Amino acid sequence: MNRTLRNLLLTACLYISATAVFSQKRPRYEYYKDIPVYVDSIHDELTYPMAWGNSSETDFDKWRASARKKVFECMMTPPRAASSYSYKVIAEEQRDGYKALKVEFPLSAWYNVRAYILVPDGKGPFPAINLLHDHGAHLFIGKEKMIKPFDEDSVVIADADKWQDVVYGGRYMGDFLARHGYVVFSADAPLWGERGRAEGVDRKKYDIIAGNMMMLGRNLSAFMTYDDIAGTDFLATLPFVDGDRIGCAGCSMGAYRSWMLSALSDKIKAGASVCWMITTNVQMTWKYGRKENGGFANCIPGLRQYLDYPHIASMACPKPMLFINGDKDKLFPVPGVKKAFDIMHDVWKSRGADENLTTEIWDMTHECPPKVQDSVLDFFDKHLK
Repeated sequence: MNRTLRNLLLTACLYISATAVFSQKRPRYEYYKDIPVYVDSIHDELTYPMAWGNSSETDFDKWRASARKKVFECMMTPPRAASSYSYKVIAEEQRDGYKALKVEFPLSAWYNVRAYILVPDGKGPFPAINLLHDHGAHLFIGKEKMIKPFDEDSVVIADADKWQDVVYGGRYMGDFLARHGYVVFSADAPLWGERGRAEGVDRKKYDIIAGNMMMLGRNLSAFMTYDDIAGTDFLATLPFVDGDRIGCAGCSMGAYRSWMLSALSDKIKAGASVCWMITTNVQMTWKYGRKENGGFANCIPGLRQYLDYPHIASMACPKPMLFINGDKDKLFPVPGVKKAFDIMHDVWKSRGADENLTTEIWDMTHECPPKVQDSVLDFFDKHLK
């Protein structure tokens, strides 16, 4: 048998073997549709003892401090903080009523990142928005999903333009807010855009990298939140920004980032989240055909032992917060959304601040079209202007 034929046969055998492994089933099993069969028993034990109302702490400020401490503890060790937030402007472009800047600055002591900043024409300081991009299982672009890119490869620009049509109704949300008088900042989350893999985009590698980070005593999802906090700290240092009027907003994963940031940073004065709020017992269940498809994008080890999603978001109370979800959003079933909204309203009511919490369910899918962006603008105009 010649070498070529032998190699072909070996390759065929390996392929057949791999195929057989993937199709093999045992009569007994413990996981179904990627969830343990005993998931209901786990739900029964998730009593969220550190939630406001469940905790024995009756002083709200003390409760928030202890709850934040627990969240940060579960987020594991943060990246080492940058010694300063000095930045350099790489490129700039004058647009209709505002200037677009591409900057580079140290987001931590370990890594510099590039970001877009939009600055309104006129005399500042201005109110500002940390605009947080989505997941979308699309990692090639990040900040470019929120702010129209420039000084960039034509492939990136075309991809960003296409993404606007898919999720944002053809409108760059960052540019829309800047035209209405807001400084807008947007940076890539870890593994998106210019913070991706040298080998190129591969969604399947996200979970592997998250596992490797965990082996290093760090958490990839937590790094995203730590970076959002640091990005807000950087934003507050800019001379054209009013540090007392900083908000944050995002859609999908950007919405998750927005309420996490609002809960954990006192520099955020108001937050808007579009299409990301749920309770764990609805998210992780077969009843609605749901499971966590975002990988490790919002996975913080052990946190569900203490707090559910709406409990964490409630740390933002009594800040003004806006939550919008869609009744046709297959990622976030309405019963879980309504339950989460009720939990948060109970917290804001307990502080006499329910007028500051706006929760709405719109006739839409998982998206952030111009009509939603208009509502977000109205919300920020009310609370930051």
